[in-house]
Amino acid sequence: MDARIVLVTGVSRGLGRAMADCFVALGHTVIGCARDAASIAELRMRYGSPHRFDVVDVTGDDQVSGWAAQILNAPGPPDLLINNAALINRNAELWKVSAAEFDAVVNVNIKGVANVIRHFLPAMVERGRGVVVNISSGWGRETDPRVAPYCASKWAIEGLTKALAQELPAGMAAIPLSPGIIDTDMLRSCFGAEAGNYPTAAAWAATAVPYLLDLGPADNGRSLTVGDR
Repeated sequence: MDARIVLVTGVSRGLGRAMADCFVALGHTVIGCARDAASIAELRMRYGSPHRFDVVDVTGDDQVSGWAAQILNAPGPPDLLINNAALINRNAELWKVSAAEFDAVVNVNIKGVANVIRHFLPAMVERGRGVVVNISSGWGRETDPRVAPYCASKWAIEGLTKALAQELPAGMAAIPLSPGIIDTDMLRSCFGAEAGNYPTAAAWAATAVPYLLDLGPADNGRSLTVGDR
């Protein structure tokens, strides 16, 4: 498979870090961002050029704009853009979730995705190719109690991505992708120790990354789960 430029947000831990490790191992160039400066420093030490990792808060449109300007200059537009950065609310009934916590979930999970698309997609469209994958969730298609803000954000991602898919030119794709149930810190915040019954992020990435690399225009607008075809 030809080497690609892959952009991953929320690259410091969980699924984002596991994907980055796997993409690099397969010979692809990874561009990543996260808010955790220590984790970004570790990634820089582990993976040198042509890979690039930066401290960026995707909720800040100005930060994303500046970052995108640098990346689009070199190495250029991503072939695969993965909006992975996300937060989940603490387990609580909706009326017990503070306005600040609700805003934080919406700002990262929805506005952050829009910010990244706003500043990277035009160059991809101009080039006429590329795939945008917005990480959704089973909770973007179903619901459970005590995670209403997270559910709302992921249902929004499903709609946002499907509408975006209708706007793209032929030869491109936007896909809302549920990763399935994975043992991550996010899952443990909901499932506790039972999260250990599910695959680790690294085990998931070994299957998910080849799947992601195989996505293309024929998948445009499809709500997929890793492993679906």
